[in-house]
Amino acid sequence: MSLATGIGSMPGTDFAESFRIVLGEVGGLPYVPELPARGVHAGMIGRSLSVLEGIEADLQPDGWRLGTSEGADLRRARSLLAQDLDSAEELAAGHAGSIKIQVAGPLTVAAMVERPRGDKMLADHGARREIAESLAEGLRTHVLDVRRRFDNAELVVQIDEPSIVAVMTGGIPTASGFGRHRSVQPPEADELLRMITSSITDAGARPVVHSCAPDVPVALLAGAGFTAISFDLGLAKPEDAWAEAFESGVDLWVGAVPSLDARVNDADLAGRIGTFFGQLGFDGETYADRLVVTPTCGMAGASPAWARKALATAQSVAARLDA
Repeated sequence: MSLATGIGSMPGTDFAESFRIVLGEVGGLPYVPELPARGVHAGMIGRSLSVLEGIEADLQPDGWRLGTSEGADLRRARSLLAQDLDSAEELAAGHAGSIKIQVAGPLTVAAMVERPRGDKMLADHGARREIAESLAEGLRTHVLDVRRRFDNAELVVQIDEPSIVAVMTGGIPTASGFGRHRSVQPPEADELLRMITSSITDAGARPVVHSCAPDVPVALLAGAGFTAISFDLGLAKPEDAWAEAFESGVDLWVGAVPSLDARVNDADLAGRIGTFFGQLGFDGETYADRLVVTPTCGMAGASPAWARKALATAQSVAARLDA
């Protein structure tokens, strides 16, 4: 049976209301939403830094920077995460299906967070590894905490890597803006990502990766141990790498519903998904049980009404693909 879920972020500042919408519209695979409108502490990077183990951070005018002690901003991020999990635990008491949490991956964190002495963590090989090790260790603790709260549910951990393509192609600008950081080569990227998938798997959860960038490195992600790849259908080309990943056992989570307000038709969206898989050589019976329909990306910039409708549409499209 095809399922539906969201990517992560939702509009607004009321976590309980957002989570009720998630439970109501995509209850087969609900997720603990992020609400960036509450501030950077509740956004993707702030939330990710809050689970790091052995590394502290603080907020500077140019963004998050790693430091030597916990700053007030990181305490705020950790407090918000704990509050959200408390609320989710109460609202989803007894939930017995899957439930998803999200955290930014090591390549994206390295591209968006500064070193203590300036410039991005991406600039330093040792710093990149330190981030991955800290995130891997922190995720073990985080996953165990979430599993304790939802002890009847199968936990899915989505690693968000929106910057992975830019990191691997030398597309991240330096602090001066006049240059670009050197690209991270596939062997190193594989090593860093494997640290994360191993920690998630060891903690008893399922590792999934999401990237809404074009030219997603499918073979790299499949080889790094992710059990599913979540992607933007509008940016994906039906190339052999997708078919090879799917045949190897990696599920495909298809971002078909616009993440911002738009007019959509369920039948058209279902048809686009069917066409994509057909071009890969797979029919509906092959992929129906391994498919998750999602919005194309996070919905922090959407209207509240659209966020609800987008999730409902994803669920409706998934149902059509099962028909």
